[in-house]
Amino acid sequence: MKYVNVVIDNSSDSTDGFYTYGSEDESIQIGDKVQVSFARGKKLRDAYVFEVMDELPSPVKGLKYIAEKDPEVCLGQEAVATCRWMRSRYLCRYIDAVKCFTPAGSPSKRGKKRNPLGEAQFSSTEARALTEEQQKAMDAMEPVLGKGVHQVFLINGVTSSGKTELYMQAIARVIEAGKTAIMLVPEISLTTQTIERFIGRFGAENTAVLHSKLSLGQRYDEWMRVKKGEVKIVIGARSAVFAPLSHIGIIVLDEEHETTYKSDMSPKYDTAEVAIKRAMLHGAAVLLGSATPSLQTAYRSRNGIFTELTLKQRYNKTPLPQVEIVDMREELLAGNKSIFSRELFRQISGTLEKKQQVILFLNRRGYSTFVSCRTCGYVVRCPDCGISMTYHKDERSCICHFCGKRQTLPELCPDCGGKYIRYFGTGTEKVEEAVKEMFPEAAAARLDLDTARKKGSADKILKDFRRGKTDILIGTQLVAKGLDFAGVGLVGVVSADVSLNIPDFRAPERTFQLITQAAGRAGRGNDPGTVIIQTYTPDHYAVTCASHHDYEAFYSQEIRLRRQINYPPFCDLFQLIVSAEKESDAAEAAGRAAEMLRRLLAGQKRPCVMGPNPAPMNKINGFYRYQILMKAPAGTRRAHAAAVMEMKQELFVKKKTDVLLTVDINPFSFI
Repeated sequence: MKYVNVVIDNSSDSTDGFYTYGSEDESIQIGDKVQVSFARGKKLRDAYVFEVMDELPSPVKGLKYIAEKDPEVCLGQEAVATCRWMRSRYLCRYIDAVKCFTPAGSPSKRGKKRNPLGEAQFSSTEARALTEEQQKAMDAMEPVLGKGVHQVFLINGVTSSGKTELYMQAIARVIEAGKTAIMLVPEISLTTQTIERFIGRFGAENTAVLHSKLSLGQRYDEWMRVKKGEVKIVIGARSAVFAPLSHIGIIVLDEEHETTYKSDMSPKYDTAEVAIKRAMLHGAAVLLGSATPSLQTAYRSRNGIFTELTLKQRYNKTPLPQVEIVDMREELLAGNKSIFSRELFRQISGTLEKKQQVILFLNRRGYSTFVSCRTCGYVVRCPDCGISMTYHKDERSCICHFCGKRQTLPELCPDCGGKYIRYFGTGTEKVEEAVKEMFPEAAAARLDLDTARKKGSADKILKDFRRGKTDILIGTQLVAKGLDFAGVGLVGVVSADVSLNIPDFRAPERTFQLITQAAGRAGRGNDPGTVIIQTYTPDHYAVTCASHHDYEAFYSQEIRLRRQINYPPFCDLFQLIVSAEKESDAAEAAGRAAEMLRRLLAGQKRPCVMGPNPAPMNKINGFYRYQILMKAPAGTRRAHAAAVMEMKQELFVKKKTDVLLTVDINPFSFI
């Protein structure tokens, strides 16, 4: 007889704990998925074993027994240890962490394997000779690769410096030592390019793909291939960090600075933190690669927590692209009201004449950013979320980019009845229209969340561009990340101010990263290429440092400002959102929560509880939202987390309430 403590598959704070059962199966182990009778219901519930005991520490009245065990699913001890850590790290429920490790979908009824790669053909490639810089980096990693030693490396390499080749050769070392690897990319749209390279090097039989765009059946089959030890490498976006590999030897995060590595759904985990935790438990290496490392990663590297390896030259020794800043205020004064400055127009024309390709980057989708009445100032807003809706000309609709609600463009102002209701601002759809008007002979395509929504559409757009079928590619941040096309001679940043003006302390960092990454798509062949940055704030340090490819200057300026105002990496930020259908209920509950937190943290060093205030997006999907922000100085994160958990238990769990509380630690969005 064995006794087990299990976590019940029930998404409720009131059942977020361990429940004790007996087991007549002596082989039961930590991580097993079982079925149990729970509470008064007769229906069996899924549960996961977190502890196995030979004896009970004290008698359990009315002890129940496990009904059956799932023969296919067992998370394993490392996954359970990571789930425990995630609960304390991100203040999530046990079951929310467990669900990250469990397979989506179900087995095929006909036993047919569902291959996510389809009939794709991949050409075999050999390892390339390393440059002197790459070899130096490899030599620094060599002592830990496949040796059961945990260490985190930051590969700080300029765009096109050969970081991917380093990843593949490091992974090859680990596989030779009998271990496995996880390769993470920030966007699902980038997985195809990475998959092609890796399968060409390691073979399809050794590689699995895990990401949310696969069908549920494909995800289940790939998960089982990984769990059964049939593959050596898992490639995917954020969720692939939970791949059920055994004997992990290395986890790689390409473009580690990207905000998409932070989950925006519960549990709100940081992929890099999870990767490092799993690597610690496996005795594995972690490679964090970027041309523009996040300030937090760079700060840890420069304080000896991570090991920084630098690649300052492009692989083919081609110089970094020439960058020119265009002051759009002067363009306006000169009478140019076009989306494109005179210089950008001239450069596009010249690039097309040379039979080279152009990428135009604007991190805002849609045709215009808002619709407004010129008579009374009325702005079309989402009735559920309260934010301005974006006009999409292709669909002749105003769309909320948060909840997806749509409505037709009004012919008359709903407020004053005026007929002067027009759309303002610029999105990628409007840029595409302007390109087709000004350069009718050029083949243009757009890559953003709207055009990439259909399965396979992003791959087709990128393949057409790679094959030279497309002359001009217009896109959001999807075109600024990790794409490698030799024929790009010009990159135009249509508006550097879009990301600079978001209400977030990371706005300068995000702007520097986006401009630098977008610029890095130019000149990856033998021609160094050209970059044009259009902006109304040409003197901002994020813009000027990006134009000079000067990460060090940006880092020194930004880290000084962060230290002065005590923002990450010098503290941890806790964001608490209290939401309810009635605004008065949300405001009242948030007030009580903030008051209790101030009381619980009164003895802490420099306690800082800000708010509550209406959240920047005060209403989403019919719920009013109030925000509390807390700064936890270095060394006080656990105390702040304990205070939040105590407050949550007292005000939101013990008391029956329709008011919801969500917690996000170090969020990447404060909207």
